[in-house]
Amino acid sequence: MYSQILTKNQLSQLVATLPDWHIRGGKLIREIEAPTYAIAITWVVAIADAAESLDHHPDIDIRWRTLRISLITHSTGCLTELDLDLARLIDTVLSTGA
Repeated sequence: MYSQILTKNQLSQLVATLPDWHIRGGKLIREIEAPTYAIAITWVVAIADAAESLDHHPDIDIRWRTLRISLITHSTGCLTELDLDLARLIDTVLSTGA
């Protein structure tokens, strides 16, 4: 799925609307701590389901109860609108308690 590559100016403006996310190393990153390891895994499954709905897949690192979610459009090597769409969807999934 193709999505437009975002400029630095666009990224700055759009990331400001995603307070739990930041840009590091050219990727959109969110770290979140779950109450338990089992809940962290539940969140990963819910995020995977959401990602499938967009056919866009995050990199997820699990360290005990902490999830580190990294978004980048692998086909372009850059951040695109699709990454921001997935970030918003992940925020919705996590806010509903997955």
